[in-house]
Amino acid sequence: MNIDLYQVDAFASQPFEGNPAAVCPLEAWLDDALLQAIATENNLSETAFLCRLNPVITCAGLPLRWKWICGHATLAAAWVIFNALGDSAETLQFQTRSGQLSVKREGDELAMDFPAKTLEPLAMHAEVAAAFGGIDIEELLISDDIVVVVNNAALIESLATDMQQLKQLPGRAW
Repeated sequence: MNIDLYQVDAFASQPFEGNPAAVCPLEAWLDDALLQAIATENNLSETAFLCRLNPVITCAGLPLRWKWICGHATLAAAWVIFNALGDSAETLQFQTRSGQLSVKREGDELAMDFPAKTLEPLAMHAEVAAAFGGIDIEELLISDDIVVVVNNAALIESLATDMQQLKQLPGRAW
């Protein structure tokens, strides 16, 4: 099996700068275990998989997958479609687990409409503080992830994180 792979440095104007991502255009979805093996082999922060479903790329909802929502991998996928695969559309619409993401051309650059998340107060101060070694929490919020606001930047460097307690908290990455 041959799979095309593009390595794109997002947020950069020249090679070896920016934030690298791998992009694999697929004709059909592969097994999740194989996708994970490909991503692991790439050894980059993110590998984006896009499925053309047919030989012609359209801009009306192209499926795109990555492990977590990832802006630089989405931009890298759009760059591959626009530049390496030759799509002439002005805007691409990607269908993802995080909803629809659009990337449009703005001259020689790409602009992405990243979805905004609404943060809600989270009433688990004691549990979250304990998971981070008893820190003083200024504010605690949640959307997909927990956002912990502290008033001491040095505190971040000295966190004593209890991963088992973190796994008991709500949020997506535990």
